[in-house]
Amino acid sequence: MTNNKPLLFIFLTILIDCLGLGIIIPTLPALIQELTGESLSAAASYGGWMSFSYAIMSFIFSPILGGLSDRYGRRPILLISLFGLGVDYIFMSLAPGILFLFIGRIIAGICGASFTTASAYIADVSDNSNRTKNFGMIGAAFGLGFIFGPMIGWFFGNFGTKVPFVAAACFSLLNFLFGYFILPESLKKENRRPFDWKRANPFGSLKRLKLQGSAFNLIIVLFILNVAGQAMPSTWNFFCAQKFHWGFKWIGLSLSFVGITVAIVQGGLIGKISGRLGVKKAIFTGLCCYTLGFFLFAFASSGWMMFIFMIPYALGGISVPNIQNILTSRVSASEQGELQGGLTGLISLTSIIGPVLMTSAFSFFTKAPEQLYFPGIPFLIGGVLTLIALSISYFVLKKIDLKTPVN
Repeated sequence: MTNNKPLLFIFLTILIDCLGLGIIIPTLPALIQELTGESLSAAASYGGWMSFSYAIMSFIFSPILGGLSDRYGRRPILLISLFGLGVDYIFMSLAPGILFLFIGRIIAGICGASFTTASAYIADVSDNSNRTKNFGMIGAAFGLGFIFGPMIGWFFGNFGTKVPFVAAACFSLLNFLFGYFILPESLKKENRRPFDWKRANPFGSLKRLKLQGSAFNLIIVLFILNVAGQAMPSTWNFFCAQKFHWGFKWIGLSLSFVGITVAIVQGGLIGKISGRLGVKKAIFTGLCCYTLGFFLFAFASSGWMMFIFMIPYALGGISVPNIQNILTSRVSASEQGELQGGLTGLISLTSIIGPVLMTSAFSFFTKAPEQLYFPGIPFLIGGVLTLIALSISYFVLKKIDLKTPVN
């Protein structure tokens, strides 16, 4: 990475962005309870609808910003996103009521193109020999952000439930300054294309994804995986507080451990595993580990088990970068932003469905302990969905020739 400055810059940009996200997670349940006066079970439902608000905006605006990045370059769109997130965190730190938290998540959803543009940026500076490894870098940055972010959030949470949002705003605005002065442009002018509203609307973008031929079925796999994956960010803090009575400290430490395992896999192991197994076997192996991790989380009976079960869950992360490798190798340089915008729009669609599904299931199975009580239900749902994705990918990958572009 040190021999490739653009990758180093984008890695640090994603890392700082993820730090901001990780900082607010440990205190969010307590803040919702503080603003609403509701129980933890009800707070989980609020959290799900907040994620819904963010996702619906991201679904609408990600293809637009992806198309704009194909026209004007990655750098200006990324800077707009980072600045918008900084403003959003400041807004949320001043929230006098739950409505302001919802408005804040809407603002973040509109500006939340950082991962879309970062993915297109990585595609710009990658080739077939290093694309999987470079996409794994996003996961590594995400993991490192969740090593330090929750610990920082726990520390600042001791001074008030809104203080972590101020810290997150500082990280995001520093990230904006970092990008403004250091981040270079990755998309050459000859590879840019005119902006087209028909291709930029979310449904048009999803329609364009269908043009990927047989590889479109892998997009369906990504869709299912991302619905399943919403169990972790949507309910981890609520689940651990309910099941194991964890507070800020242990929620923060557990998320940091998640970050460590993810960073090890995405930052170091993914290249070696993918190189040894090949793209197809790496996808199968990752999905098997992912499925196992979800089922183990669902039936964990003690808090220490969650730390052990994070290992197979994190190993599941070798699957997605390899799927991205297949997809990005099948579009031209001028369409990478559109592809990533479409994929982000698709992921945003799962973020509309997933959090509401997972938090509603959690709320239903915890609101009356004397009747139905199973707080692990979101992870059980995630395991079943991942098992379905594994089955689909088995048949899809048998039909795809990795040496021949899909039309």
